[in-house]
Amino acid sequence: MREAWLPLAVLLALGLAPLAGFGGAYETTLMARAMILGMAAVALSFLVGGAGLVSLGHAASIGVGAYAVAILDAHGVTEAALVLPAAVGAATLFALATGAIAVRTTGVHFIMITLAFGQMAFFTASSLAAYGGDDGYTLFSRTEAFGTRLLEDRLAFHYICLGALALSWALSAMLLASRFGRVLRAVRENPQRVEAVGLAPYPFRLVAYGIAGGIGGLAGFLLANATEFVSPATLSWQRSGELLFMVILGGVGRLWGAILGALVFVMLETWLAEQMQHWKLVFGPMLVLAVLFLRGGLAGLVTPRHG
Repeated sequence: MREAWLPLAVLLALGLAPLAGFGGAYETTLMARAMILGMAAVALSFLVGGAGLVSLGHAASIGVGAYAVAILDAHGVTEAALVLPAAVGAATLFALATGAIAVRTTGVHFIMITLAFGQMAFFTASSLAAYGGDDGYTLFSRTEAFGTRLLEDRLAFHYICLGALALSWALSAMLLASRFGRVLRAVRENPQRVEAVGLAPYPFRLVAYGIAGGIGGLAGFLLANATEFVSPATLSWQRSGELLFMVILGGVGRLWGAILGALVFVMLETWLAEQMQHWKLVFGPMLVLAVLFLRGGLAGLVTPRHG
């Protein structure tokens, strides 16, 4: 609770931004993308910092959620009351199905298995010729909310993304502060000791993986509506790597740091792309330097840990 004001301040700033001169189409689109990726980064931070599960396939849950929106859209189902549960449910089931195998491993083995599952999902999406295949799928329209076009309103969509981000952070923070979260951290530190006191690490890790997948599915639902386009690139390992870097940039073990990391990542990426043609030649080294010299991440600059 000592640090609760920090994420609340970031969320408040995002809430006030459209009212403070940043309500244009460009600004709100950029902030929506940052908030959506921030949700996915929070879910990954929940896994990395809480359970010690470093996934390189987390983007697959976003893609599964996004493709659920696309597939339903292709069949004329555009009501949020149906599409949203389908997107979150599909991503959660995908996470539980793949996690049933992945969470039996740790360390490098876990990283490689999640990478393999993520690539399997990527190639599966590429083979869906009915939904665009490699070229992707363009939505006919954004998802309806109880028969209205609420998601097409730029300002309304901004606050929907903000609410989803706040909910994702609050849920993850409450879970980590609960008995469930304490067991997760204990498993991360010493699984043998947890087993010795009569608790099986596997179910706790699997549930955590499923929860992270569900949040990823929510992010995928919003991302599909934000871009009105879904492609296999959403599931790529490069996107998973970007999410992992957002977590590291923000500060491993700090959920709100993942939000900060996503915001800085998206803003910096966009600014550099506007300044020069070969911006990735500058962006890459900057990210490496940030990892080397910001050991506690951006969150550590604000609230350094002692002891």
